[in-house]
Amino acid sequence: MACAAVSASWTFRGSPIHCVAAGDDQQRPAVLLVHGFGASTDHWRHNLPVLSESYEVHAVDLLGFGRSAKPAGVAYGGALWRDLLCAYVRERIGRPTVLVGNSLGGYSALAAGAALGDDCAGVVLLNAAGPFSEEKAPLKGWGAIARKSIGTAILKSPVVQRVLFENLRRPATIRRTLRQVYIDQTNVDDELVEAIRQPSLDPGAFGVFRTVFDIPSGQPLDELFAELKAPLLLLWGIRDPWINAAGRREAFQRYAPEATTEVVLEAGHCPHDEVPSIVNAELLQWLGTLP
Repeated sequence: MACAAVSASWTFRGSPIHCVAAGDDQQRPAVLLVHGFGASTDHWRHNLPVLSESYEVHAVDLLGFGRSAKPAGVAYGGALWRDLLCAYVRERIGRPTVLVGNSLGGYSALAAGAALGDDCAGVVLLNAAGPFSEEKAPLKGWGAIARKSIGTAILKSPVVQRVLFENLRRPATIRRTLRQVYIDQTNVDDELVEAIRQPSLDPGAFGVFRTVFDIPSGQPLDELFAELKAPLLLLWGIRDPWINAAGRREAFQRYAPEATTEVVLEAGHCPHDEVPSIVNAELLQWLGTLP
């Protein structure tokens, strides 16, 4: 039986970080859920209750997102979020943990998993972002929409960025964008739209949004795969229009560790929220194979 989810605040480098935990099984590895760009712990609404029936499950709002602080003057990017996840595992969980990440959160989870060593019990990537050594990472998500709409050069203008930000956080725009990346749109509901819109109203949200155009590409995925010592599960929403999942699978297959498990789903960019019952079943089956 799952325990009720408990929200809390944890401090990372002087900033408050929102986190949620449920479940109390101490005999198995803990599970840490990591959202993508613009999302939050709320994006795991259909996963955390089910997974916590069998595991101790945590979810965290990365610095700059959700209910966490959005300080100015911070070098947002993969290295920052990697360090945050490593600190959370070691300071708050305190035992080997499986990191599960979607999109930008997938890249951050992989980077943290590689850095954690024996404190990482496994990594699960759902349509992970990030570049390989031989490619320059294109903008994804909001950044891709902006570039297609108004071009790359003028995106550097603070005025243009502000106008774009105000438009992108409108409920109608959020809903329209989600419908582009959810093949089954059943779960593109008012709850999800509001979960994305509400953090955009926080002081500092615009400053974080501007970093989407300048986030460093970070350590290449192939290098991170080479450093990862824990088991890896790839869950693909194969109809993802943002990252060309079908094409990226080939690169992942070239570089991922030999023992990697791969599952292909008929879904878009956020399979954990679009087809949660299928993702939960695949996750639980894979988790059950871990020592």
